[in-house]
Amino acid sequence: MASATTVCPHCGGTGWRIHEKGGLSGAERCDCFKVQRAERLVEASGIPANYAKASFENFIHFHHDQQQATKLVDAFKASYDFAERFPHRTDKPGLLFVGPTGAGKTHLAVAVMRRLMQKGFEALFFGYQELLENLKSSYDPAYGAALRESYQRALECEVLVLDDLGAYRVTDWVLDTVTHLITVRCNERRPVIATTNLVESRADLGRRTASGETDTRYLLGERIGERARSRVMEMCTVIRMHGVSDYRERPSAR
Repeated sequence: MASATTVCPHCGGTGWRIHEKGGLSGAERCDCFKVQRAERLVEASGIPANYAKASFENFIHFHHDQQQATKLVDAFKASYDFAERFPHRTDKPGLLFVGPTGAGKTHLAVAVMRRLMQKGFEALFFGYQELLENLKSSYDPAYGAALRESYQRALECEVLVLDDLGAYRVTDWVLDTVTHLITVRCNERRPVIATTNLVESRADLGRRTASGETDTRYLLGERIGERARSRVMEMCTVIRMHGVSDYRERPSAR
């Protein structure tokens, strides 16, 4: 596949390369096709403009506080390892980034997402609150079915990145909707990469934040329901970034 201005010298713009082996001719996908597919996946991924350039290469994982630096390095290594090994994993197919606002959770989630798209996997980014608001609005006849389609895409896409999980007022409708989304993806082993600034277990309540204050955040199960929380923990490796200071306040932050 070639652009209007440049024709690939290896495949002539067809997207296929002919090779000879043992006197037989065969065809294989050209590297230019893989690159252009990755570019199309990125364009359709829904990555917010604020994270358009987020990658492993520009994640800031050093800090003047050694304990925080260690947590950042550990989070980076776990994320990078997941992305490099995907989809050859025999345990949990997803990731859950847990930590305070500004810790760098979304940056790492997008970095993983970007690496998977380079491998040819479809990955879609949804803000948790935005997704639920869209679905709720879709029941208004004035909006038609377009917004419901975004929820269907969240159900069916190869990799779902769900940012700020639990950041929505709790109602029975919200609990039912989130439980359905997570359960369907868990049952089908469709990966979820989620971020949350909530606390995933009671053991983390009362810990000290980077500023020295007592952590009083909600439990994740209180905001998405225990069934959905249990499913998330079943399918996701948890990357904890507790006690990490705001990303924008770290040295050389973007």
